Amino acid sequence: MKIATILGTRPEIIKMAPIIDEISHRDINQIILHTGQHYDEEMSDNFFKDLDISTPDYNIHVGSGTHGKQTGLMMKGIEEVLLEEKPDIVLVQGDTNAVLAGALVASKLHIAIGHVEAGLRSFDMTMPEELNRRVADVCSTLYFVPTEESAVNLLAEGFSRKNLFITGNTVVDACFRHLKIAEKRGFEDESLKKLNINKMDNILTLTMHRAENVDDRARVSEIIGALRELDDMNIIFPIHPRTKNALEKFGLFDELNNLEHVHIIKPLGYLDFLLLTSLSTLILTDSGGLQEEAIILNIPALTLRYNTERPETVTAGGNILVGCDKKAIVGNALKIINDKGFADKMKNAVNPYGQGDSAKLTLDAIEKYYSRGLLNISAPENVMLSFSRKMTKIDEGISVEEFETKENALVHMVFDGERMIFPDDKLNLNGMMVYYDKRE
Repeated sequence: MKIATILGTRPEIIKMAPIIDEISHRDINQIILHTGQHYDEEMSDNFFKDLDISTPDYNIHVGSGTHGKQTGLMMKGIEEVLLEEKPDIVLVQGDTNAVLAGALVASKLHIAIGHVEAGLRSFDMTMPEELNRRVADVCSTLYFVPTEESAVNLLAEGFSRKNLFITGNTVVDACFRHLKIAEKRGFEDESLKKLNINKMDNILTLTMHRAENVDDRARVSEIIGALRELDDMNIIFPIHPRTKNALEKFGLFDELNNLEHVHIIKPLGYLDFLLLTSLSTLILTDSGGLQEEAIILNIPALTLRYNTERPETVTAGGNILVGCDKKAIVGNALKIINDKGFADKMKNAVNPYGQGDSAKLTLDAIEKYYSRGLLNISAPENVMLSFSRKMTKIDEGISVEEFETKENALVHMVFDGERMIFPDDKLNLNGMMVYYDKRE
């Protein structure tokens, strides 16, 4: 078996590192294709070395650009590689343009696609990430979903449960893997060394880069107003160039930079930032990935957004959506500092993304499908199979697997009276409503 892994951005590299490791440990033939977006070859190579990952076999150097231009260049380069290498399955991760390009190209070449971190939904179609992840899911063959809630999203959209695998999120594997490297190495950034982070109390790590926040003067002013009032905290702000430009344009940068408790520094490398996160009292962010890392590392998070494709972090109690509401930001931050019970409840929120074995579960599923010949993509012989869609209440002790055999059916969704449940083979259906396809 040959597996091709497509990577585009640093978050993808970070989250796929455990899967790349697992493929190597199983001695499976693999190729790594890097689209080369966002940063140059030297920085890219150093990042792979820092994380102890083999450098890519291919780098197509697309660089930055508009969505259309970047995606088109990626598709051209990816197609050339896949035609030459002929992998059995292509793995993509998340919701970037590289995911969109890889999924489209592989599907048109009739190569199986495994979407890692499938099923996430913000339900905000103005987000390019939402479009990318939805298109990738339409193209994919196997879906490696982080939580049951993500799986239910896919079931509601009509995807077969047979191709869905609740693996947890590889971000857990990655956090554990990379924090060990970071702790052994220590801080390398001179700004963090100068601030003596290890001796600081009440560290608030801030990231803010999303257009809806930084390009809107009213919203960013509210957020900065909140930061001004949080003078009992040491606010560490690795500032994104986009954010700095916006603050300067609005005349807010100097005001923020002159606050003694706010420490604006240049963007950090991943390992330095991960170590900083682990030492923080609180995370204030509009990043999706950082919401995950915070709950994994038991750090309370306040998210500067009004929706999230990581709702599990909110449901678990480790993350609160505060938007750009100054009162909500300040109130919750002070409560985390001053109310030990509240802070402990957020710190002890159960991580919804698994126990750090996502890479193993992902490769187990791929090998199982490969051994059965289920990764071979070919035109179906019976396109117009006759079936009817039905819903019924089950009043007997019968598992999903037994019900499907008995009724010659495929179960899509199960409702227990309060919530939708992923229909695992062994789930007892007694007392539940079942939505299924009945083959005629």
